[in-house]
Amino acid sequence: MNKFFILIAIAFFLACSHDPYRAANKKYKNQAKTLSSQLKAQPQGYVPDSASRWIGTTNFDLRKPNFVIIHHTAQNSCEQTLHTFTIESTKVSAHYVICKDGTVHHMLNDYFRAWQAGVSKWGNNTDINSSSIGIELDNNGFEDFTEPQINSLLLLLDTLKKKYNIPTSNFIGHGDIAPTRKSDPNWRFPWKLLADKGFGNWYNDTSLVIVPTEFDHLQALRIIGYDLKDTLAVISAFKRHWLQDTITNSLTPGSLKILYDVSKKFEY
Repeated sequence: MNKFFILIAIAFFLACSHDPYRAANKKYKNQAKTLSSQLKAQPQGYVPDSASRWIGTTNFDLRKPNFVIIHHTAQNSCEQTLHTFTIESTKVSAHYVICKDGTVHHMLNDYFRAWQAGVSKWGNNTDINSSSIGIELDNNGFEDFTEPQINSLLLLLDTLKKKYNIPTSNFIGHGDIAPTRKSDPNWRFPWKLLADKGFGNWYNDTSLVIVPTEFDHLQALRIIGYDLKDTLAVISAFKRHWLQDTITNSLTPGSLKILYDVSKKFEY
């Protein structure tokens, strides 16, 4: 019996020693420990050597994420992405990576700030990283998303929405918040399916919609959340998301109807 347990221990040791992410996991734990010690430290007052005084309130909790940003990895395998996110030189990360077979890799505590949104803007929010959870889908940008992958995504989104009370409108794509730089997730992404499940907004039947003559399409895009610094890029981002159209960056009468209907869902 003792020999059996020794063999189990050796097997476990060998498995751990060949774990390619062992070093990254160790760095993660050290960094988390450092941040934890900073949170536990009692501040010494707003201005050092002044009359300010620290008195701890009893009413507080953790800041919570309010957005979910969906990406495609633009790489050719889950392993390649996991490697990218576990070396410090890349300076990029995400909270979750979902592989084509549906495997979900949770890479960062939801309350920590991942480096996934980059230079981006949505509404008046210019620091998306500080208020969002980033989800990367294993996809090089030129292929369909798999059924197991989308099923895992829907389960994850349901958990996140319930846990953090994330508003329906706040499930968006990287290409929406950074239209001049990014196009992910690509036009094949099933935004309507997500919206039908309560993750993002969609439009109703627009066959009977009459767009008012005074309708301002740029104002409608701004209401949705887009940064109008580059209007052509924004129109392309809108059409990619809601029309699965990457051919043009112009608004036809039909797409104006969709824009009009979608913008109404973002008015508060």
